[in-house]
Amino acid sequence: MNTNQGTVYFVMGVSGCGKSSIGEGLANYLQAEFIDGDALHPQSNIEKMRSGLALDDEDRKPWLASIVAKADAISQQRKMVVIVCSALKKSYRDLLRQVSNKVVFIYLKGKQTLIQQRLERRSNHFMPQHLLASQFATLEAPTAAEADVIPIEIDANLEQVLARCINSISRKPALN
Repeated sequence: MNTNQGTVYFVMGVSGCGKSSIGEGLANYLQAEFIDGDALHPQSNIEKMRSGLALDDEDRKPWLASIVAKADAISQQRKMVVIVCSALKKSYRDLLRQVSNKVVFIYLKGKQTLIQQRLERRSNHFMPQHLLASQFATLEAPTAAEADVIPIEIDANLEQVLARCINSISRKPALN
């Protein structure tokens, strides 16, 4: 029996850190369902970001509620799911933790200059590059007190970062 049944993996970090690519790769590896949290943003949030404005806590409330509802529904079916979600503030992560007692955050962390370079090469995304600074300003980086967070440095290519994620998950004790 798979001891990770019902586990919800949140791949978190600022825009441009590789959440979607890593999340998809991780979901494939784990044979888990994949959800890109960006797809759950209300249209008003997408329009606000497209117009160059940063989201605030009020904007994020319905988005986080949608993510919680999706994660809860999948976890209740005892299925694994990988969800991409910035989860920039501890209060957001605390809300997401309510989904299940089997929640793991994979925090993709990197220097702002590295992520800015990656954003400059990215196209077809509604998040303008100049909002990266607001993401770093909002970010409350997880501390050691958040035992369910696995920090992963993104200072390597996609395959290496994904391998770091898989190795870290493999070393983590099974969740109850």
